[in-house]
Amino acid sequence: MRTTSRLAAGATLAATALVLASCGSSDPLASEGSSEGSGDAITVGSAAFAESEIIAYIYAGALERAGLDVSVSPAIGSREVYIAALEDGSVDLVPDYTGNLLQFFDDSVEAEGADAVYEALSDAVPEGYDVLEMAEAADADSYNVTREFSEEYGVTSLADLADLDMEIRVAANPELAERPYGIPGLKDVYGIDATLVPINDGGGPNTLQALLDGDVEMADIYSTTPSIAANDLVTLEDPEDMVLAQNVVPLISSDAASEEAVTAINAVQGALTTEDLIALNAQSSDDKMSSEDIAEGWLDESGLFD
Repeated sequence: MRTTSRLAAGATLAATALVLASCGSSDPLASEGSSEGSGDAITVGSAAFAESEIIAYIYAGALERAGLDVSVSPAIGSREVYIAALEDGSVDLVPDYTGNLLQFFDDSVEAEGADAVYEALSDAVPEGYDVLEMAEAADADSYNVTREFSEEYGVTSLADLADLDMEIRVAANPELAERPYGIPGLKDVYGIDATLVPINDGGGPNTLQALLDGDVEMADIYSTTPSIAANDLVTLEDPEDMVLAQNVVPLISSDAASEEAVTAINAVQGALTTEDLIALNAQSSDDKMSSEDIAEGWLDESGLFD
């Protein structure tokens, strides 16, 4: 692994968010009832969307079933914020996605395919941190249009959008303004002058509604989100592979990476599938189950710790 200042940069970018969060709690990263920071407990964090929370609770449940002390700090925020939390020791472990995490640490790397992206990520992770095994499970940012828009304009690929003489508004999280697979990538890779309409719900119901209401032409929705199929959306092809492979991967502090912890988390990684993610997301969005209950159910059904 090579040393990089990217974690420190993430901490600087996130400082304001963490200070504001602290106004509402003496410990903004601790979940209700957690014992974060006590003893050798491993604190598992997550991004601020349901799938990340669910995976974080799966990791936490696996660690508990392996006999380790665990606390959970869900919904910390964007990658900049939870990476900063890793650096300052507020959390020890977070679920992430291989391609996006690689581009966070080194956006100059070119890699194609899941294995190549994972190998490049393993090399890019800073000293003091490790990525554990990647899962078969994958979930990527995907650009979606309505069926009506696709048929009216003959659009099935991102490459098709460059030929349209019209404004392309994109509903997405605010950070897509800076992501290499976001607004900059649409311009650099496909020649699309897109305008971001920031909606901070991780491709959730507000993003979907903006697309269905015609407030935007395109929406960034995570590929395992059930609403894509439920609303007959058309996911545009990405022939230039602007969005890298996005397999679920744990990022852990080396200090927390004991043999017991690594074995437990890698057991989860070996079992988690993309189909699982779709089903878990449906339990959250359709059945309104809590992330913790969804995670416990998956662990029970997996039989990994029987």
